[in-house]
Amino acid sequence: MESYLKENFEVEPKNPTEEALKKWRSAVWLVKNPRRRFRMVADLAKRAAAEKKRRKIQEKIRIALYVQKAALQFIDAANRTERKLSEEVVQAGYDIEPEDLAYIVRSHNNKTYDFHGGLQGLARKIKVSLRDGVLSGDISKRQQIFGYNQFVEKPQRPLWMFIWDALQDMTLIILMLCAVISVGVGIATEGWPKGMYDGLGIILCILLVVVVTAVSDYKQSLQFKDLDKEKKNIIIQVTRDGTRKKVSIYDLVVGDIVHLSIGDQVPADGIFIDGYSLTIDESSLSGESEPVNIDKKRPFLLSGTKVQDGSGKMLVTSVGMKTEWGRLMVTLSEGGDDETPLQVKLNGVATIIGKIGLAFAVLTFLVLTTRFILMKFIRNELGKWYMNDGLEVLNYFAIAVTILVVAVPEGLPLAVTLSLAFAMKKLMNDRALVRHLSACETMGSATCICTDKTGTLTTNHMVVTRLWVAGETKDVKSKEKLKSSISEKVLTILLQSVFLNTNSEIVKDETGKTNIIGSPTETALLEFGLLFQSNYNQEMKNMKIVKVEPFNSVKKKMSVLVAVSNGKLRAFCKGASEIILNMCDKIMNEDGEIVQMSEKQRKSITDVINGFACEALRTICLAFRDLENGSTSDNNNNNDIPESNYTIIAVVGIKDPVRPGVKEAVKTCLDAGIMVRMVTGDNINTAKAIAKECGILTADGLAIEGPVFRDKTDEQLKDIVPRIQVMARSLPLDKHKLVTFLRNELKEVVAVTGDGTNDAPALHEADIGLAMGIAGTEVAKENADVVIMDDNFKTIVVVARWGRSVYINIQKFVQFQLTVNVVALMTNFVSACTSGSAPLTAVQLLWVNMIMDTLGALALATEPPHDGLMKRPPIGRDVNFITKIMWRNIIGQSIYQLIVLGVLQFNGKSLLNLNGPDSTAVLNTMIFNTFVFCQVFNEINSRDMEKINVVNGMFDSWVFMLVMVCTVTFQIIIVELLGTFASTVPLSGSLWLFSVLMGAVSLPFGAFLKCIPIESSSTHHDGYEPLPRGPDMA
Repeated sequence: MESYLKENFEVEPKNPTEEALKKWRSAVWLVKNPRRRFRMVADLAKRAAAEKKRRKIQEKIRIALYVQKAALQFIDAANRTERKLSEEVVQAGYDIEPEDLAYIVRSHNNKTYDFHGGLQGLARKIKVSLRDGVLSGDISKRQQIFGYNQFVEKPQRPLWMFIWDALQDMTLIILMLCAVISVGVGIATEGWPKGMYDGLGIILCILLVVVVTAVSDYKQSLQFKDLDKEKKNIIIQVTRDGTRKKVSIYDLVVGDIVHLSIGDQVPADGIFIDGYSLTIDESSLSGESEPVNIDKKRPFLLSGTKVQDGSGKMLVTSVGMKTEWGRLMVTLSEGGDDETPLQVKLNGVATIIGKIGLAFAVLTFLVLTTRFILMKFIRNELGKWYMNDGLEVLNYFAIAVTILVVAVPEGLPLAVTLSLAFAMKKLMNDRALVRHLSACETMGSATCICTDKTGTLTTNHMVVTRLWVAGETKDVKSKEKLKSSISEKVLTILLQSVFLNTNSEIVKDETGKTNIIGSPTETALLEFGLLFQSNYNQEMKNMKIVKVEPFNSVKKKMSVLVAVSNGKLRAFCKGASEIILNMCDKIMNEDGEIVQMSEKQRKSITDVINGFACEALRTICLAFRDLENGSTSDNNNNNDIPESNYTIIAVVGIKDPVRPGVKEAVKTCLDAGIMVRMVTGDNINTAKAIAKECGILTADGLAIEGPVFRDKTDEQLKDIVPRIQVMARSLPLDKHKLVTFLRNELKEVVAVTGDGTNDAPALHEADIGLAMGIAGTEVAKENADVVIMDDNFKTIVVVARWGRSVYINIQKFVQFQLTVNVVALMTNFVSACTSGSAPLTAVQLLWVNMIMDTLGALALATEPPHDGLMKRPPIGRDVNFITKIMWRNIIGQSIYQLIVLGVLQFNGKSLLNLNGPDSTAVLNTMIFNTFVFCQVFNEINSRDMEKINVVNGMFDSWVFMLVMVCTVTFQIIIVELLGTFASTVPLSGSLWLFSVLMGAVSLPFGAFLKCIPIESSSTHHDGYEPLPRGPDMA
């Protein structure tokens, strides 16, 4: 079975090939209900059509953007006149039609833009202040006139459509036809109402199965819809009511002032207001990879594009479906998501079992029909056929079709969807947003987590605690003491460096309280600056920022060029301490005078940096340089910021404490066979100190710097990579190289965290990309499989637990369902061969099918994870899904149930002392009842495939308990009250007790089975690789 599955039903968890997707689809055979079975499977034809449509739209956009100098465009712009305002727009108080406003950015035409008065003119027409932004009271009015920032999505399918889908099951349709014929023939032969009971019973049971199935599918679809909306929800920074605040992308309105920085997605069409070095990647919209520089001459920003570099502010001019991105988004959702490896594998299992089931169904029908004809031949009645004979053959056909209903485990692939939907919902509550379903499965196999330090292992609440300035190291405790120890000249330059060279913004909220909006490092520096000068604007208003080079993870520095009051230029630079120190050749003494830096002083500063780093402080170096006559000697361009000859101002040490619980979470990973590696851009001493505090860096582990790692050959990497626990001063490319090497050379399953735009390649390359929800850019989130909403390492461990839980839960369900399949098939087949009748009727088999399919999946596939899952190694990459332990349990339980049912079938009357005219009906009811209770207790048995204590934690799983109670309750109703439809008779208390006891015996029998040793292999029973044992491997 496993070789067949690997050959035909194997797909990659990430970016599977079109060929692999087509291969397994063509291998699937005997699908009862394609509409339901393939509901969560990508529609390749639709996807191809959507891709074609998307390319057409992209080409139109590309022509609009890059071929806009064509004569027609100019003619259109020259002849364009302002259309008459509609009454609705006039009443709202605006001076421009929404279509005209949208056209300005969409056309990218400066003449149309100038025709409307440029930026100021547009701001006046849409009644917004470029300084204070939109007023909160105007938002609903703006949404009414200009539209909502939402795209047209497929409406949620109503419940009746899921009922209709469930009714498309070919076997159920055949059964309903049989039931209708049965009702007609039954009434004709046995009269009303007795003749209709058998057929009506089948119809009612089919309706029950359909409704339960449809409700389960409908609830799943609602969960996916909610998660999908959450995935697309982006938090945007805007200026409203004169203050800066965060809003959802869905709440954005025309007139909003949006703040953009590196890695952001442009949330709507708009006009550039101001900014520095703003570069936009428009490839998602136009297909063109060349980045576009945005400035006052080319001010048009398009929704859906990405900020590649720089920062800026924009005025929103059109939202939602009035943007080109809105039209493109409609095509992106077509075709659905790729199916997960487990879904594909279980489609394969269902195909194999379906083939076996079909053979048994045909054989059962042939045996029953042959016996019936033989009996007529023996009685010399072969030439005489009555209505009852036709009804009998029809009943045989219904039983054969019902065996097929039970035998084809349509619920197997759908159980994966159910389990994943449940896991995704729970992970959302645990602050993890799963973007790709397959990540839930793959995380259970993770053998290595490459994690960032800042914000993931640490709290990201940074405070400046140490300061080196003018040759002295100081503690930042008392503001007055610190201020008195620094000369006025030095303090002025220090504060200029802090307040001018920043990407963050100091704002006041509605209550007048000062808030800082920006990264935690910037926030810590600005808070430090505010200790000395609360009126920061007074100092800064005499200076004009000429150019900004924002921080990026490659250069590890940020620079700014400012025009000071005397007309000269001054450059400020800050960043990684050793990098900035290498750019400096001068130092400020305690009087604020600039002197040449001696080698002794350079060594002293290096010692200070290392000293701060060894205290687990993040070190930032601040420097400046005055440029003679407003130019740099390094180059000819006046606006280029120099790269050398700086004067060092200060080194600050920033404390970022380790998050509570991280050390325990790292230990949990190590116990679970998951190696944790820290990859950070920080100083190596800071990284080592934090890594030791977290329990990541051990005595035999290796800490390495990015530049050293980069220079290693592949042979050297094979030796050192298994021991690397910390990589400091790393570039995003180093992270990508490490991930690629771990996956391709060492065959590890790698989870990697990332937050920056440059982390996107590593997130895409990893088996599981984990983006940070708070610190992460939109580019990073788009390339990730899971978004860690609270940026906490503990949440990553929760994802790993759920990943393992999904895999194990599906294995439990498969074990349970295969046992029911084997017993139901063999019981009916053997009975048909020996006695000429099937003990389980069509209605009873339909009820059993619901127990093992929908209800079984609900009970077993949604069990929450337990701590034991993280005390075993990860699931192997290429392991057998149905393991030897599972086969032992399936075969053992099947043998027990077949013996019990066989004894009842052939010797039940004497064993149970059944006499009288209804003894056969009582016996058949007993067989049915015992069979159901065997499944109920086997469901409990399946909760753990190896441990004897299967009830541990059972009462904590309310879904499991609810399913158990519902199953037993409905079984009592069927036997005691619905006998007319289900072909059962009420049972005495002693017979009920006997049925329950026979089912309950499967618990101790299951415990006995688990004591039977299974030939040990290199993998654990459920595909887990064993942890190393013994003192040498500890």
